[in-house]
Amino acid sequence: MDEGKNEYRILIADDHPIFRKGLRQVIETDARLKVVAEADDGIAALELLRQLRPDIAILDIHMPNMSGFELAQAVQQQGIEVAVIFLTMHKAEDLFNAAMDMGVKGYVLKDSAVTDIIGSIKAVLDGQPYISPQLSSFLLNRSTRANTLRQHQPSLDDLTPTEWRVLKMLAEYKTSKQIAEELFIHPRTVDNHRANICAKLGLRGSHALMKFAIEHKSEIL
Repeated sequence: MDEGKNEYRILIADDHPIFRKGLRQVIETDARLKVVAEADDGIAALELLRQLRPDIAILDIHMPNMSGFELAQAVQQQGIEVAVIFLTMHKAEDLFNAAMDMGVKGYVLKDSAVTDIIGSIKAVLDGQPYISPQLSSFLLNRSTRANTLRQHQPSLDDLTPTEWRVLKMLAEYKTSKQIAEELFIHPRTVDNHRANICAKLGLRGSHALMKFAIEHKSEIL
């Protein structure tokens, strides 16, 4: 946290008013943390984020109208600069990995939110990720998979920056045409990049690269 800043502004989005109230009370025990808005669904939260531009958005993953994932994606697409902390009731590793792939800064279990929330906010404000301690094994698994991928596929380090971007976009289910448009290159150039990536990774077959990108999405993105 910036010692020269007097106040950090926070939005809470959760469809349970009693939970929001309790979370707000805990957060505001720290004089430098101020909850400037609450929302009970994703659409309302997005509008408040546009208007208020808080420092932190604490979002329940499961909300009416727009989920936390959809809201976080909208925030990225609209260029709203806010650090996102997800709240969830579920200890699901696939949800955790999806959140990390999106660049979410904090991931807090609801059953430990009262004790974890201030620590998570302070960590995120300091530029550090925060994950509820009960989920530390998920982070270890994620790190192990990434290391294993590099050990088994050392040629990943030989990919050029453009080839990495192409591989990342393939993991996001984008077509060669979409990749070409985003990179401002010809589709045939994308095909050349794909062929080079396959050669470096030892992949063969018309769908091998796409399958590889999707299977290793959490490590690539």
